[in-house]
Amino acid sequence: MITGAGAATMSTAWMPLCGQSWFGAAAAFVGMWTVMMVAMMLPSLLPMLWRYRRSVARRRGLRLALLLALVGGGYLLVWVLLGVAVFPLGAAIMTGTMRHPALARAVPAVIASIVLACGALQLSDWKARHLARCREGGCQQASRRSHASPDDPLRAWLHGLRLGLDCAQCCAGLTVVLLVTGIMDLPAMLAVTAAVTLERLAPAGERVARAIGLILVGDGLFLLARVGGLG
Repeated sequence: MITGAGAATMSTAWMPLCGQSWFGAAAAFVGMWTVMMVAMMLPSLLPMLWRYRRSVARRRGLRLALLLALVGGGYLLVWVLLGVAVFPLGAAIMTGTMRHPALARAVPAVIASIVLACGALQLSDWKARHLARCREGGCQQASRRSHASPDDPLRAWLHGLRLGLDCAQCCAGLTVVLLVTGIMDLPAMLAVTAAVTLERLAPAGERVARAIGLILVGDGLFLLARVGGLG
């Protein structure tokens, strides 16, 4: 699940290119992050949009298109804001590793430990609860939180935000794995996309999530052993 190149290096996505400002680097990162998240989450988002579509079955035409756009927009906004929040942290860590060789030498061990922790998170009851909510699509929970009509525009927007928040929490471990193993690493991105899709859509999603957790724990232990000169 983790590529050697991704696990060994910090992605240059965190640093400005030659002649680029930090604001430009942040904007480029958030743009790349948004495109990447759309590609990764679309397979699992579409079933949730379909469930919402069935809950507002009486709507047709432009009204329906608007409601679906609001749900999708709310969902996407959560991931965009997460990218905005993640960039300063990643940039600070990257800058620190470039300025302090001792910190750079510790990076492989830190990455291995993070992967191990993310694997443990996949095996937790917390993960199972959030995965169950994502697999349900959130429509029933959203209906109980408000007396407004499910086809009210504001309600559609809030529903998209809730879906995004639930999804971000459910995918927290896998997202962190992607960040620390190399956000520009295509094999890592494809592996995480497959993992997210399978645990959401496979018939036995919780078992899939636990299997992914075991793989991550194994990867983390292997990386720690390699850092310690045992691999």
